[in-house]
Formats: sequence, C-alpha cells, structure tokens
Amino acid sequence: MNKNTDNTTDTIVQLDFSEEMRNSYRDYALSVIIARALPDVRDGLKPVQRRILYAMNELGLDPKKPHRKSARIVGDTMGKYHPHGDSSIYDALVRMTEDYSLSIPLVDGHGNFGSIDGDGAAAMRYTEARLSQGAMTLLEHLDKGLVEFIPNFDDSEKEPTVLPAMIPNLLINGTTGIAVGMATNIPPHNPVEVIDGAIACLDNPDITTEKLMKYIPGPDFPTGGTIINQSDLAGIYSTGEGKVRIRSKVEIENGENGRKNIVITEIPYTVAGNKMKLVESLATLMKDKVFDEIFDVRDESSKEGIRIVVEVKKDRDIDNLLNGLYKKTPMEDTYGVNLLAVKDKQPTVFQLKSLLQEFIHFQEELYTREFKHLLEKAENRLEIVDGLIQATDVIDLIIEILRGSSSVKQAKGCLTDGTITDINFKSEASKKQAASLNFTERQADAILAMPLSKLIGLEILKLHEENDSLLKSIDEYKTILGDQKELHKVIKNRLKEYKKAFSFPRRTILCDASNTDYVEEVKIEDIYVLIDRFGYTKSLDTSSYTRAGEDTLKEYAHIILMKNTDKLCLFTAEGNMYQIKASAIPKCKIKDKGILIHNLCKVDKENILIYTSFEQLFETQLVFSTKLGYIKQVSGVEFETNRSMISATKLESGDAVVDILLLSAGEILSGDQKVIVLTEKGLSLGYALSEVSEMKKTGRGVKSIELDKGDTVVYTGIVKNTEEAFVYNGKVLSAKKVRNRKRGAKGQKAQLE
Repeated sequence: MNKNTDNTTDTIVQLDFSEEMRNSYRDYALSVIIARALPDVRDGLKPVQRRILYAMNELGLDPKKPHRKSARIVGDTMGKYHPHGDSSIYDALVRMTEDYSLSIPLVDGHGNFGSIDGDGAAAMRYTEARLSQGAMTLLEHLDKGLVEFIPNFDDSEKEPTVLPAMIPNLLINGTTGIAVGMATNIPPHNPVEVIDGAIACLDNPDITTEKLMKYIPGPDFPTGGTIINQSDLAGIYSTGEGKVRIRSKVEIENGENGRKNIVITEIPYTVAGNKMKLVESLATLMKDKVFDEIFDVRDESSKEGIRIVVEVKKDRDIDNLLNGLYKKTPMEDTYGVNLLAVKDKQPTVFQLKSLLQEFIHFQEELYTREFKHLLEKAENRLEIVDGLIQATDVIDLIIEILRGSSSVKQAKGCLTDGTITDINFKSEASKKQAASLNFTERQADAILAMPLSKLIGLEILKLHEENDSLLKSIDEYKTILGDQKELHKVIKNRLKEYKKAFSFPRRTILCDASNTDYVEEVKIEDIYVLIDRFGYTKSLDTSSYTRAGEDTLKEYAHIILMKNTDKLCLFTAEGNMYQIKASAIPKCKIKDKGILIHNLCKVDKENILIYTSFEQLFETQLVFSTKLGYIKQVSGVEFETNRSMISATKLESGDAVVDILLLSAGEILSGDQKVIVLTEKGLSLGYALSEVSEMKKTGRGVKSIELDKGDTVVYTGIVKNTEEAFVYNGKVLSAKKVRNRKRGAKGQKAQLE
C-alpha cells in the first residue's frame, strides 16, 4: 500500500512477466482460433462470414430484392457485429461472391468483384451485393428460434452463434484459414455428392469411409482440373490430413503451319484468383528458352471459359513437353488438405465421416427445434380456433355479455372466469349460462377481436376445416418428435430438395497418374563460343559466325567450336576445372557484348588458362605443368562429371599450374614429341614426352626440371623433335639448342634463335 499526496490509495500487484506474457498470448491465440480464423463445423462459416450474411439478412437483401451498396453492408456488419476493420470484412464479402472459389457462392455480387486472373475488386463504394440462393439455405428459419442468439460486442444488438445451415456448407464450399499454431484447408466438394453422402450416413450410421467414398469420391473444385493421386484420397479422408495433386486439364489441337497447340481449358484450384501467374510462368519459360519446343504462348480466355494456348513447334514430342510443363509451372500443383474446424469452441481435426456426422447431429437439433416451434404454434392456434368454434355456438350469449358490459375487461372476465358481476343480462337463463363460461385468455382475446364476418356460415365451415388440419399437423409433429426414424425421413426429404436446387455435374476428374521426367529435346547443331580478352562470352550459330568479318573475329581471344549439347570447360591456374552448359551461354548477334564468364560459373578471380569443349577434352590427353616444377599427363576421361566445378589436379602450398597442354591420341602415339620447360631465370630443358608419366587427376605429378633456389617454371611447351624454334613472351627461342636430357635434370641457358 502506498499513500499518495491526494489521500488516494493505490494497490500495487506484482506479476511474473513470463506468466503474464504466457496468459496474454494464450488469450490472443484462442481469440484468433475461435473468433477469426477457423470455421464452425456446424455451418462451415468463420465469424466474419456469418456476421456479413446475418447483416445482409437483417437489411432484407434476399435474392428477390435489389442489390445494395457493399459499403452499406460492410458498415452495418462492422458497426453492429464485427468491429475489426472494413477491409477484412470487404475481403470476406468479395470471396463469398467468387464462383471460382466456392461451389455455391453465398453472395450475389453486382459490379467489379475481381476475376480469376488475379484482378482485385473495385472499392466497396462502387460495388453492390445481395444474398444468393445458396445463402438462404443457411439463413432459413432463422426467425423460428432454431439457434442461440448472444449480445454483440457492445450489448446493443443480438447476433446468432451459428446459422441454421440446412446443407453441409463446410464440405460443399470448403474453407481456408491460418490461426496461431494451426491452419485449416478444406477443399470444396460437389453438392450432389455431399448430400448423397449425408443421406447415406443417415441410413447407415456405421458406414465406413471406403463405402462413403462411393458417394463422395473426392474434392470437386470449381475450377475443374484433374486430381492425379486418387488412391491417396482414402487415407486423406480417414485421417483428415494429406496432399492432393491437381493438374490442369488440356486439349491438343492442330495449329498453323503444321504446329500443334496445347490448350489449357481448366486450371488447378490453387491458381484460382491468380491465373496470370500461370500464364506468366509459361511465357517466361518460352522467353528464357527453358523449353525450346514452345513457339508462342497466348491467353485467349473469355467469359466462355479458360483458354490458354501453348503453341508447339513442328514435329516436337508434345507428351514430353507436357511432362516438363507440369514440373516447371503451376499447371500441376499440390493442395494440402487439413480438415480442421471448431467444435464446442475447440479446434478439432475431423475425418470425412465425422464431418458428416457433425452435420447430421446439427440437423437433428435444428429440426427438433423447428418441429417443437411448429407444434407450439399449432397448439396455440388450435386453442384459438377451438375457442372461436365454441363462441359461434353461443354467439347470442356473447353478444348479450358485450352489450351488458361497461368495459372490455369486464366482458373478458366473464368469458374466462364466468364473472357476471355488474353485467346486465336479459334473462336469468342467460345470466346462469354466462356464469359457466371458461374460455382461456387467448380464446377470449380472439373472440373479442373476432369480426362479425366470421359468423358467416362459410367462415364457420373454414374454422372447422382449420381445426381438423391443425389436429392432423399436431399429430404429425408429435410423431416426428417422438420417432428418430421419422425425423431422419424429414431431414432426407429436405436434403433431396436442396440436392435438386444445387445440382450440377462433377467438374474435377479423379485418376492416378505417375509423373514422367522431362527429356530435354534439343536439335543438335554446331555453335561457336566467343570470349574476348575481358571475359565477355556469347555463342553464335554457324551462319552468324561465317558472316562475321575477320577483323571482327580478331577481337576475341578465344573461339571454341562445339555442339549446342556440349559443355564449355575452363581450367584455372589454381588447379580447378569449371563447366558451363552450352545452353546456358547466351545466344547473341555478333555485335552483342555477351555476358561475363564469371556470371556463368563461380570462377571468381581465378586465372583461366585454357577453354575447351568437353567433347574435345574427352578425346585428349592433358599435360599439367606447375611453377614448382611438377609435370604429369592426365586422360580427358578423368574429367567426366556432372558437377559445375571440380579439382583438376593436386597442388602443393604455394604452387600453381603454369600450362595445360591438350594432345590428341595421334600426337602421343607418334613418338616424335618433346617437352620444353623454361624457368624464370632463363634455364631450359628438353626431354621426350614419353618420360612424362600418366596419372589420375588427384596426383601431384613428377619432377619436371631441377630448379635453383628461388627459380620457378614459367613456360612448358610441346614441340616436334624436328622443330627448330618456339615462342615465349614474344621472343623466338631455339628449340634445337635446348639441352635434351632426362626429365628432372638441370637446365641450360635458353638461347635466342
């Protein structure tokens, strides 16, 4: 306790910070789970959706009424029931209009509510909406007390805790939502199949999931498409979790100039609302030449439906291309199923059967309340009709009572209790008869309010007919309430009516299809890879290369002829080999600059010694010479790999590759080749190529020349024995005067030619 100067007393409560954070976060998480993100298992709606539909119902926006501004609907929903911001309410309203998201849209939108392409809806002040016919099945009999109402956020209004949904909306329309630590993802289904499944559950409560799937074989997406893992659906429906693989539906058509067209007519549900993502991914593959078979991509979709055309080059394998498109684009996608919903304020993972059972339990509760309401209403009406019939039999006495009474209260007292005090009667017989009257309160009110026209003979006959009808209805209601089979019969009949109202054929095909790998279909042709002294690299086809002038080609330090299916190999002084696919080298015009070699591989700042094609490399022997005086031969076969970079040779600390020489098999077998080694101090040595041992690429090599302290090898070349000179660093040196000794011997002073 602390005393303040103003004589007030404050109580200081000490709280553990971690405990307070834990409690606060738990409350927040529970609020997100129950009040925002997850649907109720009974009506399949999240709170914001339920409040929007209820607000629209209160505004009288049924399907026969004119549309009303969306801003008015959002305003009523936010002001009365959902104080969480207008944008979230409008987003929920927009989604309930989307026929590509819901099997049965719950809102009938008028105006720009977006499109399947991914276009956003117009502002709420421009659009209008009203309830759809599907929404009325969720709001039907709301005035009959079938569901509980609770105060809204400020106790100024009442709102329903759940809507009296007469169809299994959760399975039909599905839902998606992300809460704290959990998420729901329930796919939409065909209304006819779901209702048939619910009826099957009513007929046989012990039905298995396998038998239930004869009625509900799988999801039915509004966008159609094909589910290609049908065999996995039984496991998904049994556990409530799993993955569905959806594939676009395609048709093959004849195009122009002998080409074929792949026409996408239905897209995966996961792309609904973002169709342009699919179109853009196809266009990117064509632009980047990932699939050389694609000639053109066009989006010809219209109000009639989806039509995305992929034009395929002549004489190409369309099935193979489709395999690649399914793998590289959203033409095939995965939908993660998680049948999570709220039951009794607890998030629960359901199975297909348990979801239908929850719907049936809810229907039993709704129909029981409905028939209790109807029974009570019929009994109340029967009481009144019975009183009116009795009144017509003593109508003269009633008129006499009314004439002799001084007030309505006095007359009513006589009718209900037989109180005749202060009432003037014409005779004692009438007085005695009036004293025996005992109408109920409702009957007395009805008699006093009865118009004289009811005394017409035909009207009296109608009262008797109504009495008989009410007795029959009461008997029927009691039978239904007293026998569960009769109750189920009523539920099934009503479901069959809804089935007729929302009947449409299945749109999603179910099958089992295996994924086949795409085999790159490339037309093999020669290309020239041009690399200038700065490392800018490009490729030219043979026709472009032959048109280039000699002066232009002189600008390029390296020109390599290779196949477009081959790989460009780079060897560096640091002892590494890098590989670049020919398809990755940009095809350019002769005037184009190209791209830096460092952007095509991770060579970074290493010193590149030679460039060659792998095809050439595979058929040669490589001679590696290092600055510390080691030399070896390695077969080109050693460098066959799929990796983009490997170690090409073993180097000691401080060592580096000086030269890498490529020799054909013929040159080696001829036996007239010799190796010339030149050091930094000008010493040279020559010996037969046959003295250089062949090793694995992981070997260090053998001694090439005996070096003085501080000396290093700067040049290694291979010349014919008859060669008279060789060139190093712009100088012509004598090859004939190079000392021919055993490998590893000391060198002699190199002499100019």
